[in-house]
Amino acid sequence: MKIGIGLPNQVRDMRPAVLPTWAARSEEAGFSTLGTVGRIAYPGVMDTVALAAAAGATTRIGLISNVLLGTVWPPVLLAKELAGIDGVSGGRLTLGVGIGGRTDDFVAEGLGPKGLGKRIDADLEVYRDVWAGEPVGGGDNAAVPPGTRQVPLLFGGFAPKALARMAKWGEGYVGGSMPPEMVSGAFEQARAAWREAGREGEPRLVAIAYFALGEPDTGRAKVRDYYGNMGAEPADFIASGVRTTPEAVRDAVKAFGDIGADELIFNPATDELDDIARLAELVL
Repeated sequence: MKIGIGLPNQVRDMRPAVLPTWAARSEEAGFSTLGTVGRIAYPGVMDTVALAAAAGATTRIGLISNVLLGTVWPPVLLAKELAGIDGVSGGRLTLGVGIGGRTDDFVAEGLGPKGLGKRIDADLEVYRDVWAGEPVGGGDNAAVPPGTRQVPLLFGGFAPKALARMAKWGEGYVGGSMPPEMVSGAFEQARAAWREAGREGEPRLVAIAYFALGEPDTGRAKVRDYYGNMGAEPADFIASGVRTTPEAVRDAVKAFGDIGADELIFNPATDELDDIARLAELVL
């Protein structure tokens, strides 16, 4: 199982200038992938910006969004942004995409929080066409340079339609920020949807776990704040799962490996740079 690390782009009160250094240190440490968290109505850095910063600060490490809220964007604009990030990174981007669930994230006029399933299905068609070089804007010009590739897609979500979407369009599935025993069922559903769609092989399965080794209390508080819109009980539950000790980190690696994760990405609950080395010492 590969081990990745997230960028602290949606940690409350995070320092945006930390992101390039975080990315470079993570690559030097040997992590497989750098991930982002997607949210609009929160005081963080957009995942596209964080991924672009990471692309410029690194040369080898993979880049992934866990997950980007596709439906809050006009699809042609998002497809062009993603093609640019993938291009400048040398083809290291994987798009983890979801439809979103917080109404306050839908800030673009005309893109409200209704009809999201139909919208993402239409948007995926647009992404494919833009990346293939189809003209946009009613003229003859493509939005992307020649040679742009189709960015690999991963999908999150639990609804049957979300899993069917994953099997049709994607390379795999991203589990939510939940304990391994809960993610296990979602992985099984993803495998089943993959088989039902007649896909060969197995889907790529990515798991996520929060960690805060240097400032555990601060980390739990920031995760609780991020999920506060869900209510106190769900927010407390997710915050209680932040891995704050070496034992908890190692247990997470074993548990997610046991359920068949191909990659586990540890999302930071703070922007403390020293946590990169602390985590690397435990898991790499």
